[in-house]
Amino acid sequence: MTRLEVVKSFVSQQECDKAAFQNGFRRSHGESEGWYHYTSTTAQGAIWLALEAAGGWLIAMDHAGVITEIDLDASDVEGPGLARFCFDTLAELYEVMPRIYSLAVSLPDAPLQEYQRRTRGLPKTTEAERLVVQRIGQDIFRERLIDYWQGRCPLTGITDLSLLKASHIKPWRDCDSDEERLDVHNGLLLSALWDAAFDDRLLTFDKDGQVKLSALISTEAKTCLGTADIRLPLTDRHQEYMKHHRKLFSG
Repeated sequence: MTRLEVVKSFVSQQECDKAAFQNGFRRSHGESEGWYHYTSTTAQGAIWLALEAAGGWLIAMDHAGVITEIDLDASDVEGPGLARFCFDTLAELYEVMPRIYSLAVSLPDAPLQEYQRRTRGLPKTTEAERLVVQRIGQDIFRERLIDYWQGRCPLTGITDLSLLKASHIKPWRDCDSDEERLDVHNGLLLSALWDAAFDDRLLTFDKDGQVKLSALISTEAKTCLGTADIRLPLTDRHQEYMKHHRKLFSG
């Protein structure tokens, strides 16, 4: 590993604090060898920030799920955490901080923990009581899907939240556990028309994220969907749930 000289100073601490606090990591745990350590009350995992002597900025993370999905090239720089990333400017660091937080707040089981906390002690005897608990879970699931997909339909780019639906890939009723029901990899944030077609199994996605349309869908609907050149970014975890969806697809 490469060892870079990091700067321990009032300025570096102030800038690190600002970057962390403004992006959800508001619990400071001090400094060690120039690395400033932060966690969050709402997100899982920890981050460390540092300023290197040459002027670049560093972030280290210990959340394996975030590291896998952040789509950054890890550096061989020595430091804390499971992986470290380098940025030439502070502005570049700020660009990725919101995504780091949105992933940390939704992966891997943060929604499940929130659901368990909010429903602890609630009665679940009658159908009405079970529906109340289910609604809490579905609301949490939607909130975390919005975080995960950054408030945007990955197919259309629509950001109007009133037009976006939280779509389970494997339906709530078919899930074997609350872990599956609250797993953000079991969900897509789709605009209303795409959601309706996906929910009714009139379309699905193959292993490459390419859309597959049912023969039952009308020409007009195909035109409105505008499926040309659309590819859904799916992780391996998404694909496990999508296998279930493809089995039920009305091809």
